[in-house]
Amino acid sequence: MPQPDDPAHAVSQIIAQRIEALYGQPLAELEALADVPESTLLAALTGNHSALAFAEGNIAFQLERLRELTAPEREIGQFDAGHILDCARRIAESVATRDAYAKSTGAVLGGLRRATAPDTQPPAPPAPAAPTAAASHTR
Repeated sequence: MPQPDDPAHAVSQIIAQRIEALYGQPLAELEALADVPESTLLAALTGNHSALAFAEGNIAFQLERLRELTAPEREIGQFDAGHILDCARRIAESVATRDAYAKSTGAVLGGLRRATAPDTQPPAPPAPAAPTAAASHTR
């Protein structure tokens, strides 16, 4: 399996690749198909992927904000300490969310296999029954 391009979204990209491999279509097309009520498994998989990607995006955002707040040239004041604590809390929550979605979605995907394409040739018509020999009746 190819490695993800963006390490900040590594898990969601791997899950997306697994969903695409399972269904044989790009994720964007699958998300459009998932709006149909009959595709509950597909809807669950694409929904989980969206939540996973959101959590990874929040981790990246909060980590960047934390780096800004704790830059070596920056003096940490009274209000900054609260912001630093809030960023760390949000990162912890997003990591837990990401890990939970990755574990459950990965387990579901691990139990699924892509079905082979149905045979497109119609079944051969049955051979005509061989004529039966007429029984002769002699009296």
